[in-house]
Amino acid sequence: MPNFTDVTEFLLVGLTRRQELRVLFFVLFLVVYMLTLLGNIAMILLISISPQLQSPMYFFLSHLSFVDVLFSSNVTPKMLENLLSKIKTISYVGCLVQCYFFIALAHVEVYILSVMAFDRYMAICNPLLYSSKMSRAVCVRLISGPYVYGFSVSLICTLWTYGLYFCGNVEINHFYCADPPLIKIACGGVHIKEYTMIVIAGINLTCSLSVVLISYLLIVVAVLRMHSAEGRKKAFSTCGSHLTAVSIFYGTLIFMYLRKPTEESVEQGKMVAVFYTTVIPMLNPMIYSLRNKDVKEAANKIIAKANLRT
Repeated sequence: MPNFTDVTEFLLVGLTRRQELRVLFFVLFLVVYMLTLLGNIAMILLISISPQLQSPMYFFLSHLSFVDVLFSSNVTPKMLENLLSKIKTISYVGCLVQCYFFIALAHVEVYILSVMAFDRYMAICNPLLYSSKMSRAVCVRLISGPYVYGFSVSLICTLWTYGLYFCGNVEINHFYCADPPLIKIACGGVHIKEYTMIVIAGINLTCSLSVVLISYLLIVVAVLRMHSAEGRKKAFSTCGSHLTAVSIFYGTLIFMYLRKPTEESVEQGKMVAVFYTTVIPMLNPMIYSLRNKDVKEAANKIIAKANLRT
């Protein structure tokens, strides 16, 4: 039988073992984190105070920005701390808490992206019924589902993580507590956690991505039937930002979680994780603001009003 030990803390290897790169990485990811907070909080405030951004699409976008703030804040502060500290530890409880919020927020985000795809389908394919079908009450129910489901399924997944046993190796080859590197160093409870992780990730990514793909397939069919070239251009422009965000987020999650944890996949996953925990939350507000005419107009009006007051 394996010699199980009581683990009170883990060692996080971090992004790199090279001392000379740590200060550079600290400055780089501190700037990325500040831009993430600034961009997403600005997006939330802009949507809340701009009358022209009170449609369901921007209501869902504000929640995407809110989740991005939480998603990045769950990982980045600890990563920044460990880049400058000599002892890169995280408590066992802290590790489980980080796992819980990471899994929960990842599920919330993928289903919010699905809800946003459904919203675009309703707006383009059923424009006459859009206002009545996508009322405020319906939007609240649609956005509540991802939160309730995400935090519930994460509790189950974290309990399976709690069921892992360790035999002395507490060095996690990552910059935060993630399931694949934890499975890699565990010596008990591995199989059930490994298979449930792949199955749950596969089911949720498949279900949420199916909603996105079906919605956009119907959108493409509806747009191609439009007689107006201007109408087709406007319809595609409103979907472009969302499709960009979906492609980046789903691609990185599939690469991370739909593979059996090995030394190579964990090392590669660490590099990919940098992208979806720090870069994507920073990019989302830029994608939606730079590619969205309404957001740019609303921002210009707020800036113009501020200049008049001064």
